[in-house]
Amino acid sequence: MGKVSQLISHPIELKSALKLKFLRQPLFPTDDTSATPELKKCYKLLNLTSRSFAAVIMELNPELRNSIMLFYLILRALDTVEDDMSIDPKVKVPVLREFASKLETSDWKFEGCAPTEKDRQVLLDFPCILKEYHKLKPEYQKVIKDITYKMGNGMADYILDENFNLNGVATIKDYDKYCHYVAGLVGDGLTQLIVLANFGTPDLYNENKQLMESMGLFLQKTNIIRDYAEDLNDGRSFYPQEVWCKYVKRLPDLAKNEDGKGVYCINDLVLNALSHVNDVLTYLSSIHEQSSFQFCAIPQVMAIATLALVFNNETVLHDNVKIRKGTTCYLILKSRTLKGCVEIFQYYLREIKSKLTVVDPNYLKINIQIAKCEQFIEEMYQDKLPPNVKPLETPIYLKVREKTKIDERLIPVLQNEEFKFNIILSMVVTAFAAIYFYH
Repeated sequence: MGKVSQLISHPIELKSALKLKFLRQPLFPTDDTSATPELKKCYKLLNLTSRSFAAVIMELNPELRNSIMLFYLILRALDTVEDDMSIDPKVKVPVLREFASKLETSDWKFEGCAPTEKDRQVLLDFPCILKEYHKLKPEYQKVIKDITYKMGNGMADYILDENFNLNGVATIKDYDKYCHYVAGLVGDGLTQLIVLANFGTPDLYNENKQLMESMGLFLQKTNIIRDYAEDLNDGRSFYPQEVWCKYVKRLPDLAKNEDGKGVYCINDLVLNALSHVNDVLTYLSSIHEQSSFQFCAIPQVMAIATLALVFNNETVLHDNVKIRKGTTCYLILKSRTLKGCVEIFQYYLREIKSKLTVVDPNYLKINIQIAKCEQFIEEMYQDKLPPNVKPLETPIYLKVREKTKIDERLIPVLQNEEFKFNIILSMVVTAFAAIYFYH
């Protein structure tokens, strides 16, 4: 009943949930996802490991759908080995370092995970993944293998890093490096696949690798901030000491929130994450294929919504907080165009600003960072200029202008959904009114 009451108390979210469930049509048919028993098995594994990722992957253009699905499962398998604390490091480290080479085999699997490890089935059924992986285009295989190699070795390095294991992440530089290995590399691989498929502008990968790095870091840093209590309960934390030592002597003391210091630390880390916003919006403006755009955009708008939720929120220090399901539905529908994504970012940046208190040690810095984001958004569109003033044709303005032309093709689809919803709503209201008056 909790979720139902939440939806009823938020009419826009209720409307979004109904439109998402009953009216929105998938961009592509999904017949190709069960072409062979092995492929069918792979998609079953995808659903077992993450329903949210499965949903967005199933929406992808068939040119990339299987490649990204297998990329996800391979990295999930790698991550499962790394996460399993029951595996002796003497066993784990060689497996991580050699994982990419196993992609050249046809029947390798790993049975060394604990029975309680929730995603161990991916490793047990790895031969199915291998069989479908070898059917991909060679250039797609190369990207997946290269990222798997880099990530596996990065994970192994951290396992062997005694200082990291004892003290966690020390500096902001280390924080960025860790996020690079667990998320930045994923952005690297996905970007290469998108560019190879001609679904994004050619400069997306070769000319500014900071953009794809920011895509991964923005997501990972948001998760780290949100998961403070959960990670601490598991005996680990990824909050950088360079930040939290400004507020407390011991990381667990943040939970006491004495004089608001726990919340100020959260806000400090949100400030750090917001430094990636302009790169994220630039990246999204470079994706021209609709399903790839949605695949990239949805996690990013979820991240900015989550940052607004955790900002100045003491609950984060004791419990895991999540955005409402109805909000998720609204964000999925709204983020189908670049303009929609930008409006979402604007809304949550203003929400963060509204929660900011003058006594926060980073009050000025946070205001300045949000102002930088808002100024960048103004440069993207330049739609509030005085009459007879021509827009400055900056690189981001030109990118947005091209992307807007592509987004305009989606307008009839959005209008059709809205029309159908209004017709159905009118029929339901009329039916209830008839029953009420003539009962």
